[in-house]
Amino acid sequence: MFENFFADPEVLAQGALTGLIFGFLLQKGGVTRFGVIVGQFLLKDFTVLKIMLTAILVGGIGIYGMRAVGWDVSLHIKNTALLGNALGGLIFGAGMALLGYCPGTGVAALGDGSRHAWFGVLGMLAGAAIFAEVFPWMKSSVLGIGDFGKATLPTLTELSPWWFLTLLAILAAGIFVTLERREKKRKILSFSEKKSISEVS
Repeated sequence: MFENFFADPEVLAQGALTGLIFGFLLQKGGVTRFGVIVGQFLLKDFTVLKIMLTAILVGGIGIYGMRAVGWDVSLHIKNTALLGNALGGLIFGAGMALLGYCPGTGVAALGDGSRHAWFGVLGMLAGAAIFAEVFPWMKSSVLGIGDFGKATLPTLTELSPWWFLTLLAILAAGIFVTLERREKKRKILSFSEKKSISEVS
C-alpha cells in the first residue's frame, strides 16, 4: 500500500540536506522573524525584497548558465493560469501578512524557536488538504481561465532569457541603491532627532 508513498532514501536525504541549508540561510537572512515579514508589507523593512531579488537573480543566472555550458538542467514550469495565479497570490499574500510568514519562512521559524509559527504551518497543511479536495472543481472552473500553458517570458517573446536577467539585474541594482540611500537618510534623521531630544533634556 505504501510502496510508492516515499521517495528513494537517497532523494529524501538530498531533500533534507537542501532544506536544512535553505532554512539556515533564511534564518541568517533574518526572514524567520515576524517583524521583518510584516515590516515588508508596511514598507518599513525591505529585507524580504532584497533577499527575493538576489535569490531570483542568482538562481536564474545559475540555471541558465549551467544550461548554456551543456548541463542537463530541466525546468519544471507550471501552467500560466492567470485567474488561478491571481487568486492564489491574493490568498498567499493575505496569509503571509496575517501570519508574518510564508511557507518556507514559517517552517524555518519553527527551527528558530517561534512557537506561534505552528499555527501557520498547521494552517498551510489544512489549506493544502482542502485544495487537494477541491482541485477537480478548480481545474474545470478556475484554472482554465487565462491558461497560456507552460509559458515563460522568453518563449512568449522569443528573446533570450539573458535579456530578461540583464534587465532584472539593472532593476535590482537600482532598487538596492535607492533603498540604501533611503536607509542612510533615515538613520541620519533618527540620529538627529535623538541628539535634539538629548540636548533639550
